[in-house]
Amino acid sequence: MQGYLQTLIFVTIGIALLWFGYSLFFGHRWGIRRNRKERPQLQKTGSASPGDPQVCPICSSQLEKGDLVQTLAYPSLTQGKDRLMHIQGCVFCLSGEYERYCPVCGAPLSNSDILVARMFDRPHRRPHVHVLGCNQCRKLGIM
Repeated sequence: MQGYLQTLIFVTIGIALLWFGYSLFFGHRWGIRRNRKERPQLQKTGSASPGDPQVCPICSSQLEKGDLVQTLAYPSLTQGKDRLMHIQGCVFCLSGEYERYCPVCGAPLSNSDILVARMFDRPHRRPHVHVLGCNQCRKLGIM
């Protein structure tokens, strides 16, 4: 009886350790969950890249709460979830404080140049914006 109880304890501890290791490395739904919404916060004095949240895609300046990027989103012609979007810039790059560059081709942009982007509407989340290029590298004749 003593050997049976000792074996049962070792098996139970082994199963618990396997469960803990599996949940730690693979994030199993019954184990420890990692918070997927945690993102590293941008520092106010640090440099920002154009893909980061609250960053202007044209001049890469970090935007404060309430600062907006001027955009124009067109309605979708089909019932799809993506729409065409024109990005003009934030208050800093439109006023001439910062230099404006296309994040795709790297060409300098004037105040009349825009970025062409595609905006994907996602349910229960913020829309995702994918920059396709500027009006110089996209060669749109509609401008």
